[in-house]
Amino acid sequence: MHMADALVSPAVGTALLCVSTVSIAYAVRQVKHQFDERIVPLMAIMGAFVFAAQMVNIVIPGTGSSGHLSGGVLLAALIGPYAAFLALCCVLILQAVLFADGGLLALGCNIFNLAFVSCFVAFPLFFRPILKNGHTRPKLFFASIVACFVAAQLGAFGVVLQTMASKITELPFATFLLFMQPIHFAIGLMEGVLTALVLLVVWQMEPDLFNVRVHKVSSRALVVFLCVITLVTGGGLSIIASDRPDGLEWSILKTSGEHELEASGALHASVASLQEKTAVMPDYKVGALENEHLGTSLAGVIGSLITVFALLLLGLAVKRRSPGNPLS
Repeated sequence: MHMADALVSPAVGTALLCVSTVSIAYAVRQVKHQFDERIVPLMAIMGAFVFAAQMVNIVIPGTGSSGHLSGGVLLAALIGPYAAFLALCCVLILQAVLFADGGLLALGCNIFNLAFVSCFVAFPLFFRPILKNGHTRPKLFFASIVACFVAAQLGAFGVVLQTMASKITELPFATFLLFMQPIHFAIGLMEGVLTALVLLVVWQMEPDLFNVRVHKVSSRALVVFLCVITLVTGGGLSIIASDRPDGLEWSILKTSGEHELEASGALHASVASLQEKTAVMPDYKVGALENEHLGTSLAGVIGSLITVFALLLLGLAVKRRSPGNPLS
């Protein structure tokens, strides 16, 4: 559901970037005031896992489309909504800048639709209330499906509204909406099941993880497990990911008959030129490698490692500014 710049006008892109920037600043402040350094490794590893998981598109049967894990609800359940929001923002920024996945002009829209909605709406209003009286496997499964479904529906609706407000495409509102919402119904359910399975495994290894105010992990076995599945997902499963269009691409194709839309204008051209220069591995490919599958695998591993490094640096920066740090 990463929006391309062709869907977004400069005014809408700038407005959503401002909203996202304010949200990031607020999340940094909240994490800083309740900082626990034990959360940093889990934040880095889970951020890398979400990066890798977003490379793996899964076929949605009977539709000709595919979908992938967005990861907001999963991250929020493990590390809390504010740290989750920052981790997912880091993933989205790296995807846009280094891999040309999602437009630079549309970055604020993508942060809002994928990170803000899942971490600050779906998680606190749906996931958390379902589990407030205690955790059981059925409740955890149900909470994951409901929250991911809500996040997918709201995110898809956000894409439609932002596209219509931009007025730079000829996509009819009703038709676009008619395709976007049902396909993301299926994608939301798929993500809910995957999220529940991951959370159940983590809960089995770290039973107290969901029972503390500030999420933290003490099990080395869990850290090792998460590192392994991240590398397997980014370096292995990404090779066999479906090449079918994702929910947004499929909806655009069904609505307009075009696989891709193009936007004209000086700003769009300038941003596209900038992204061409920053994207060292566009479309998750390593240009020097002739083997396409090997290139995708290597890009997945490299991207996961960059995400870990970036989030560790973010954690270090927040730690230095936390109230308990004598250097702050």
